[in-house]
Amino acid sequence: MHSPGDIRVEMVPVPTPGPGEVLLEVEACGVCGSDIPRMLSAGAHRMPIICGHEFAGRVREVGPGVSGFDDGELVTVPPLIPCRTCTYCLQGQFSLCEDYDYFGSRQDGAYAQFVVSPVGNLLKVPQHLDPVAASMTDPAAIALHALWRTDMRVGKRVAVVGAGPIGLFAVQWARLSGASDVLAVDLDEKKAAMAVEAGATHTANSSDEAKDLAGAGYDIVIESAGVPAAEVMAIDITARRGEASFIGIPHETVALPKSTFGAFLRREVTLHGAWNSFSAPFPGREWTTSVERLAEGSLHWKFMVTHELGLAELPAMFQTLGSRSEFTSKVVFRPNAL
Repeated sequence: MHSPGDIRVEMVPVPTPGPGEVLLEVEACGVCGSDIPRMLSAGAHRMPIICGHEFAGRVREVGPGVSGFDDGELVTVPPLIPCRTCTYCLQGQFSLCEDYDYFGSRQDGAYAQFVVSPVGNLLKVPQHLDPVAASMTDPAAIALHALWRTDMRVGKRVAVVGAGPIGLFAVQWARLSGASDVLAVDLDEKKAAMAVEAGATHTANSSDEAKDLAGAGYDIVIESAGVPAAEVMAIDITARRGEASFIGIPHETVALPKSTFGAFLRREVTLHGAWNSFSAPFPGREWTTSVERLAEGSLHWKFMVTHELGLAELPAMFQTLGSRSEFTSKVVFRPNAL
């Protein structure tokens, strides 16, 4: 990305791993919802830059001081690179790092054939795991982190607003955690249908429909759409002394109607921010649990992947994603299909 909207497929030198770093051959890199505004309108912290942060790859070269990794070993890579020295890192709260780096927005990411990573960001996965599944550890862990921000217990009623990949993982985590019923809300009927495949017991395609199904409200609401109307809805359908956990990143002002704010106060609703997916030891139980569940097959991912493409198709695909002219759930790039 040379500037927002100026996305090119170019040959660049293969990076060289320095001390404490590893060169990875990228096997798969998924498109995060945050990539779309970043690459088409908002830009990144520095440009030009190679974007992409949901990825898995194979070890190809290790830098000085690195050991314990074999050539060809499959790893998934947490995208946040913590400073490991600030107050929050020292407490193990890596999502709150005050001086982090980040693949694809602050340093070169994985929409490429090769990428260099600090060795501390590599998480080994079972070698039989499909690399596409390994690349989806990030959205799976984000959904789990948001659910773990709440007091999730067996028998709770859960609603998930937004049935993109993170929302679809949230539906699955809620069911795996013992939710008695799970509502999935999405304007797109195809995504709502995918939520049923993920385990949702009810779906809604509008705010009114969601409120009707909510009744007295849901104990836990996970918001992953990142649009103001969805964030208002998430509060509106939360039960008395319920909890709403917000993942979605809005790109405009979120204004709460007087009735919504009044309900939030009177019901004594708790609102949680959920940022990234990390805990101690880095990258945390969210990541290791997601890898375990993906590897054993209890966390499903194949039904989400609607497009699997080579890098040559990336610029055109991002224009399609920006225009919303084609149904997509999870787009995954396989760099060596170039």
